Amino acid sequence: MASDAWERFWSRHSNPKSGWSRLLTGPLLLAALYRRSWRLLAVAVGWTALNPIAFGAPEESTDDWMYRGVRAERAWLEEGRPVFGAGYPEILNVLNLGAFAYTVYAALARKPARMALAYAVSVGLKFWFTEALIRWQRADDGAGG
Repeated sequence: MASDAWERFWSRHSNPKSGWSRLLTGPLLLAALYRRSWRLLAVAVGWTALNPIAFGAPEESTDDWMYRGVRAERAWLEEGRPVFGAGYPEILNVLNLGAFAYTVYAALARKPARMALAYAVSVGLKFWFTEALIRWQRADDGAGG
């Protein structure tokens, strides 16, 4: 039963609409912190929690980059590989933690230019990590794995 729920979670989470709409959560969260809007913060946190289950499974296999990224992330985790560490690509997530922490600081300190730059770095690192997982999975699939 738990396995069915886990499968449904990943299936819904892999919907490209889920992935691309999650990308909007960062600016929403930062706007909430910058404006000190706790109501907006609640919306951002609520959306973050609901997003992975808000969309149905993709109607068919898709070549969308976000879909491939989520499927690669799942394969990575199912092999017991770490998402944080000193190796590549895990180091990208470690760097992303620092970038996003600074983004939150800049939002709270109301430094919009620094906030925007740090957020761009954070998203860039996340996309880099995702692309690395896609390439890893493609290479793994090509090796018969």
